[in-house]
Amino acid sequence: MTNIAFIGLGIMGSPMAVHLAKAGHQVAGYNRSPERTAPLVAAGGRAASSIADAVDGAEVVCVMVPDSPHVQEVLTGEDGVFATAAPGTLVIDFSSIRPDVTAQLAATAGEQGFRLLDAPVSGGEAGAVNSALSIMVGGDAADFEAAKPVFDVVGKTIVHVGASGSGQTVKAANQLIVAANIQALAEAVVFLEAYGVDTKAALEVLGGGLAGSKVLDQKKENMLSRSFDPGFRIELHHKDLGIVTSAAREAGVVVPLGALVAQLMASAKASGDGGLDHSALLRGVERLSGVPTSSTNGSEN
Repeated sequence: MTNIAFIGLGIMGSPMAVHLAKAGHQVAGYNRSPERTAPLVAAGGRAASSIADAVDGAEVVCVMVPDSPHVQEVLTGEDGVFATAAPGTLVIDFSSIRPDVTAQLAATAGEQGFRLLDAPVSGGEAGAVNSALSIMVGGDAADFEAAKPVFDVVGKTIVHVGASGSGQTVKAANQLIVAANIQALAEAVVFLEAYGVDTKAALEVLGGGLAGSKVLDQKKENMLSRSFDPGFRIELHHKDLGIVTSAAREAGVVVPLGALVAQLMASAKASGDGGLDHSALLRGVERLSGVPTSSTNGSEN
């Protein structure tokens, strides 16, 4: 049993913290919206009133917040983790942020006596709820081994991919692949519907061939029913594709498809779809095709 602080109890963080509590760990959760702690408390965890309260006595601190500035605030803020946790604490950042920011934070952590792993996850809300996340981990190998009992509770595919920042780099590549797959699936759905094909049957057979993918398996129902309740919001994927294109430019490599999908994701956000699931890229294809745009409940606008 480990004393764990979990900071950030959103769509992904909440079920992850709940799983840790149900596995027998002592979990104190903190979220800026206090009502988000309710599922953790119901699972036997504790609602913390602040970051300092959450990390009091913690051996491991888990962070799951939206973007680089949020992670920086949580870790290096005046009342953040580095200012209030005990030196030697293992910090696991499950957030998806810029690799260069992670490298800077890891250096700061080392200077202040902390151990930091970047451990972004893939699998969306379903993966978090089912403890089936893919976790790509950057940082010291010994720290990775120390964190394995935590990773094993919330994830299924857990791989140490290199030094600090490597996890974030792999996550950026993941987000490029996922976005391209969702866009292709959205275009295929609109194409099939234009010809009056039984789209559900078509996706079933496509899923059994080379066109099959986890994206098709997990997102086809969203597109068929036009239900875009967020498992992973467009605004967050937009942020991630910004990381991809910026990092690619810094590395001197080209990602032409990535750049295109980044623009399509930006268009979806600008059109007011930022709070919807990224499967709502389908609505962008409909707009470009001049067909009625599906609402989030299956009707048309």
